[in-house]
Amino acid sequence: MDNDELCKQVLDLDPKIRFAALISPMGRLVAGGMKPGLLSLEESRDNEMIYMQLALKVNLRKAFDKAFGPVKFSMAYRENLILMSFPLDGNIFFISAEKNIDFYKLAFKILEVINSKEIS
Repeated sequence: MDNDELCKQVLDLDPKIRFAALISPMGRLVAGGMKPGLLSLEESRDNEMIYMQLALKVNLRKAFDKAFGPVKFSMAYRENLILMSFPLDGNIFFISAEKNIDFYKLAFKILEVINSKEIS
């Protein structure tokens, strides 16, 4: 499965998922984006800053891999939405979703999709 197909497959998991994308370690959009028909909550000029900050956080978390094991996913529960990131092949798979989604189940559904990508 290619990166765009991965993003589409995750967007299709639940109607409350707003955004699914692959971000490079340098904070650049590689594939994916907003669900068609939805508008982003942030200004488009802020996207690059969000992606760079995400990449930095993911890299900083690696400092504790030896003690705690590698991160499988990370989540931020914000006032307006939920953000999740998943390390994937040196990149970062990043999603945003409505707050009323079952984020526990969602995270493990996304891990299943990611793991099937890595196997194929």
